[in-house]
Amino acid sequence: MSNEYDVVVIGSGPGGYVCAIRCAQLGMKTAIVEKYNTLGGTCLNVGCIPSKAWLDSSERYYETVNHAEDHGISTGKVKVDVAKMSKRVAGVVESICGGVSYLMSKNKIDVFHGMGSFLDANTIKVAPTTAEGKEETLKAKKIVIATGSKPAAFPGMELDKKRVITSTEALKLEECPKHMIVIGGGVIGLELGSVFHRLGAKVSVVEFADSILATMDKDCSKEMTKICKKKGMELYTGHAVTSAKAKGKKVTVVATNNKDGSEVVLEGDYCLVAVGRKPYTEGLGLENAGVKLDERGRVETNDHLQTSVPHIFAIGDVVKGAMLAHKAEEEGVFVAEQLAGQIPHINYNLIPGVVYTWPEVSSVGQTEQQLKEAKIPYKSGKFPFKASGRAMASAEADGFVKVLAHKDTDEILGVHMVGPRAADLIAEAVTAMEFRASAEDIGRICHPHPTYSEAFKEAALVATDKRGLNV
Repeated sequence: MSNEYDVVVIGSGPGGYVCAIRCAQLGMKTAIVEKYNTLGGTCLNVGCIPSKAWLDSSERYYETVNHAEDHGISTGKVKVDVAKMSKRVAGVVESICGGVSYLMSKNKIDVFHGMGSFLDANTIKVAPTTAEGKEETLKAKKIVIATGSKPAAFPGMELDKKRVITSTEALKLEECPKHMIVIGGGVIGLELGSVFHRLGAKVSVVEFADSILATMDKDCSKEMTKICKKKGMELYTGHAVTSAKAKGKKVTVVATNNKDGSEVVLEGDYCLVAVGRKPYTEGLGLENAGVKLDERGRVETNDHLQTSVPHIFAIGDVVKGAMLAHKAEEEGVFVAEQLAGQIPHINYNLIPGVVYTWPEVSSVGQTEQQLKEAKIPYKSGKFPFKASGRAMASAEADGFVKVLAHKDTDEILGVHMVGPRAADLIAEAVTAMEFRASAEDIGRICHPHPTYSEAFKEAALVATDKRGLNV
C-alpha cells in the first residue's frame, strides 16, 4: 500500500467519513485516520445513534406502563431489564459502525487506526493505540481535520466517570439510577435525563440559564418546561453548580441561585454532567503544520473551511458553528466538492436543530427573539397539537407549530415546533425555506388528513391571516 494520497481525513465521524466517501467518489485517492478501533466517531459510538436507541427503548417501556391501559391494552406486570436494553443499544451501534466500514471498503478508502497527528503540513503520523497496531506515515496533498468534540466540564465538577459521569458513560449504564442529577438543561441533558426518567429514575436538572433549551425560541422553552414538570422532572433553572462530588455510591451536587444566592443541595446516586462539548484538538500537532486555533480553542477557518494553511481544511465540531452531525456532513461534502473544483454551498441559517425528547422539539431559521433584536418586522402563526385530529387520535396533544414570516414579504423566517414527530416534520420547513417560500405558499399546499403535518399548514395560515383556525 502506497502511503501517498490526494486527501487524508483525520477523524471518522459523520463529517469525516462522509467527506472521505465524497472525495473518493470524485476520483481522489483517499485515506481516513481514526483513533479508535471502530469508525463513526462520537455520533455513531457514544452520541446520536446510541442515545436514539435508548430513547426509543425507554419510550416503549414508559408508554406500556403508563398508557397501554388507556388504549384498552392489558399487559399485566411489566418489568424492565436495563442491562438487556443496554445490550440492544450496543448491537445497534455495532451494526451501524460496521456499515461505515463497508462503505470505506466499497469506495476504496484506506483506513488507518491510530492517533493521527501532523509531522508537518503535508505529513501525518499515525501512532498505534493498540498493541497490534503499527506506526504509519502518510503523505497528502490535502488534509481534512474532522476530529469532532468531547464532553466539557467546569471547575467543581469532579468527573470520576463512575458516579459523576458524561454522556459517554451514561449511554453504557446497565442499571437505572434511583436519582440522577443532570447538570445542564440543554439537548444532551434533557434527552438522557428523559431516558432514565422513563425507566423510573427521579431526575433533577440544574441549569445555569433562566430556562431550559435556552438557545431555542422561548415558546419552545416554556412549553418543554411545562411538559417536563408535568411528567415529574425537577428543574432548577437560574442555578450555578459550585460542586459535584461522589463518595461511594452517593453524589452530592451543590448549586447557588443566581438571583438571591440561596443554596440548593441535591443528593443522588449518579450525576450527569451535560454542560456542552469542546473541540477535540489535543495531540494533533497542529503547531507542526502551522494551523491556528481561535479564542475558543476551535480550528480557525475561512468561509471555504480552509485553515490558516490553505491546503488543510477543518469541518464539524472542531470548527465554529452548531455541533450537529448533519452540519458536519454538509461541511464534509462542501470541502470534498471544493477540492474537485466544484462550487458547493451551505446555508448555515437553514441547518435544523432537534431535541429528541418526547414530545420532540425542532427548529430552523430565526427565533422570535432574534427577529426582535434585529428589528426585522415579522408576523407569527401558532397552531397547537391539541387541535390536530391526528394528534388527538394518537393521544399526543402536547406542543405546537409556530411559523414566523416577514411582515411585508410573507417569506418564512423561522419555524419552531414542540410535538410528536417534530424531528421529521421540520424537514418540510427546511425545504420550504430553502426555496424561500412564503407562509401563504405553505397554507395553499394540500396536506394529507389526518396527519401531524397539517399543523404546519395551519400555523402558516394563521401567520397569513388566511382562514387559519387560530385556536
